[in-house]
Amino acid sequence: MFYRKIIDKLEEWSQRANRKPLVLRGARQVGKTTLVNLFAKKYKCYIYLNLEKPNEKAIFDSSGSFNEKLDAIFFLKGLKKGQKDTLIFIDEIQNSPQAVSLLRYFYEEAPSIHVIAAGSLLESLIDRHISFPVGRVEYLAVRPCSFSEFLTAIGEHTALDALLEWPIAGFAHDKLQSLFNRYTLIGGMPGVVANYAQNNDLISLDTEYQSLIAGYIDDVEKYSVRNSSVQHIRHILRTGFRYGCQRIKFERFGESEYRSREMAEAFRLLEKTMLIEMVYPTGSATLPFLPDFRKSPRLHWLDTGLLNYSAGVQQEVFGANELSAVWRGLVAEHIVGQELIAEDYNVLAQRTFWVREAKNSNAEIDYLISYSGRLIPVEVKSGVGTTLKSLHLFMDQAPHRLAVRIWNKPFSESDVQTPAGKKFLLLNVPYYLVSQLIRIIENYRESYL
Repeated sequence: MFYRKIIDKLEEWSQRANRKPLVLRGARQVGKTTLVNLFAKKYKCYIYLNLEKPNEKAIFDSSGSFNEKLDAIFFLKGLKKGQKDTLIFIDEIQNSPQAVSLLRYFYEEAPSIHVIAAGSLLESLIDRHISFPVGRVEYLAVRPCSFSEFLTAIGEHTALDALLEWPIAGFAHDKLQSLFNRYTLIGGMPGVVANYAQNNDLISLDTEYQSLIAGYIDDVEKYSVRNSSVQHIRHILRTGFRYGCQRIKFERFGESEYRSREMAEAFRLLEKTMLIEMVYPTGSATLPFLPDFRKSPRLHWLDTGLLNYSAGVQQEVFGANELSAVWRGLVAEHIVGQELIAEDYNVLAQRTFWVREAKNSNAEIDYLISYSGRLIPVEVKSGVGTTLKSLHLFMDQAPHRLAVRIWNKPFSESDVQTPAGKKFLLLNVPYYLVSQLIRIIENYRESYL
C-alpha cells in the first residue's frame, strides 16, 4: 500500500454533514479495494462485504426490510450495530441489483453509517438491469497513479518536494525528467508500481502486465450485453493498443471485417468500463464547446505502461532521451493525456483536442484544457525549432494570449507572433510538470487571460 491523493477526497466526503453513499468508479485493478482498505484505518468499526461471496450477496438478495438486512450485515461480521464511526464497504456491488437499490436507504434511514460501494465491472452494467438511486449517491473516479503518486511509491520524496515548488529549481530538471521517463515506461497501474517500488526490476513487471491484460480479456463476457459483441470487444483488447493515441475509424477496425455499427457498440461498452476513452475533437477555440461526434475520435487507453507493453514499444521508450521521438510521438502524447486527468476525480471528466479540417489545410492541437473561462491549447512538441502552425491558427481564433508547449527541456517562456500578427505567450513546460499546469497558468491569469 502507498499513499494515493484521492484519500484526501475520501476524507472530505467523510466529514460532510450532507454526505451520501459514495460509489467509486474505475477500471479493474486501479486500486479501489486497496484504497478503501487503507482509508478504513481511521474508522473504529469497518465492515468489508464482497458480493462475489454467496453468503454476503445473499443478505441483499433476501426478502425483508432495510433494517433487517442491516442487522444481518452486523450479525454476519460479529459486530455490534449502532457503533459510532462505522464504515461499510460493499465491493463488487454490480453482482446484486438489490444492493445498489439499497444504497438510498443508507442515505435516508442510516445517515450516520458511512457507506462506500465499488465494482470492477460496474460501469459496463449501469444501463442494464441495475438502476442507481438518483440523488441518493455520489461518485468519485479512481484512475491509475499520477507521476507525483509514483514518486511517493518509489520513495523519491526529495524529487516530489522539488516538483511541488514553484519556480522549479534548475538543478532538479535532469533528475525529474529522468524519473518521468521511467514513469512513462512503467505507467501508473498500482500493482505494477508497487512491484517496481519493491523490486526495482523492470523485467519482473511483464508478469503484471500479462495478468492485467489477460484479466481484461477474461472479463469480456461480462462486458457484453449480447454474445455477438464478445468477439468484437476481444478483438479491440487484442489489437487496439497498436492504435493508442491515434484517430480511429470503426469500420474494419484493426484490419478486421467487422462493420462500423458492431465496432462502435463494442468501443462504447469498453468505454463504460473506463479501460478506454474515445476522445472527440472540437473545432471551437472558446467556451462553451461541444465535441464533434461526427469526426473520428482518438483512442486513449487506461494506462501508458499497458500501452507500451501491448504495443511492443517498451525498449524504444526505455532508451529514449526525448519522449516525442518514440513511436511518432504517440507515447508522449498519451502520457501527457494521462497526466492531465490522473488527479481529476470527477467521473464526467473528459479530454478533448482541437482540429480544423479544410481541403488543403488541416490543423490539430493535441489537447485543450479549460481554465477561468478560457480554452488553453496544449501542444506536445520536441524542441525549439518545432513548427507551431496549428497553434498559430488556434491562437488567431482564441480570445486570450496564452498557450502551452510540453517538451523535455526546462521551463521557459517564449514571446510568439502568428503570421496574422497576433502576439501571445508560449509557456514551454517540461513533461514532469503536466500535473501542475493549472497552478502554473494561474501565475499568468491577469496579464494573458
